[in-house]
Amino acid sequence: MISLLTDPHFYLVGIPAVILVGLSKGGFGGAMALLGVPLLALVVSPVQAAAILLPVLIVMDIVSLWTWRGFIDKRLIAIMLPGAFVGIVIGWLTAAVVTADHVRLIVGIITFLFFLRWAIGKLRRDQRASRHNPPKGFFWGTVSGFTSFVAHAGGPPFQIYALPLRHDPKIYTGTSVIFFAVVNAVKVIPYFALGQFDTTNLAASAILMPFAPLATLAGAWIVKRMRPEIFYPFMYIMILIVSLKLIHDGVTGLWGW
Repeated sequence: MISLLTDPHFYLVGIPAVILVGLSKGGFGGAMALLGVPLLALVVSPVQAAAILLPVLIVMDIVSLWTWRGFIDKRLIAIMLPGAFVGIVIGWLTAAVVTADHVRLIVGIITFLFFLRWAIGKLRRDQRASRHNPPKGFFWGTVSGFTSFVAHAGGPPFQIYALPLRHDPKIYTGTSVIFFAVVNAVKVIPYFALGQFDTTNLAASAILMPFAPLATLAGAWIVKRMRPEIFYPFMYIMILIVSLKLIHDGVTGLWGW
């Protein structure tokens, strides 16, 4: 513990990682959240980085729940959250078999195809909002819960279902905040069972936590002032960046390119 907490490199990458994730948690694009674990993994193992960040994520969730209170699509939560619970259980049971790099590559490819579908629709000027589809929502909720548990990459599957609904940006963000607050809280149990919370990781989490609320509030401040015609193109560009990063990380991890 002493060596990690006195290592200046831990602070040089840990603090920016928390700020980027906090901006994302506030609603300012999911691409930033995916940078958290890779940045922290420059000084610790990816598994340890994920364990250190989870308590920080929960603090961010608490701030986000207060900031976005009252903005929610209850039907989306009712459709997707049960699937997320199933996905978390699957991730827990397969933790020793499925690697995070496989998950990143698969999710990256799926998310990239989702972006292409949106881009083609925009060229055709087909921007109609989708309606709720419970089987589809349950499926993507399951995928989101699974990828969130294995690789902290639950955002893209959630967005694949939620973004085409074209909610008001505040409703979209508030609903995603509630969804992932519950998912992260539930993940604590299997993370404890897998032995991911030791003294070193919890101490590191405590050091980084003060930066979490400020970054989260800053992200929320920005999103609340964005118009839908700016918010949605921005989110889809973030999805493109996310997909390319996931593919890159997956390929690099699996084949060492």
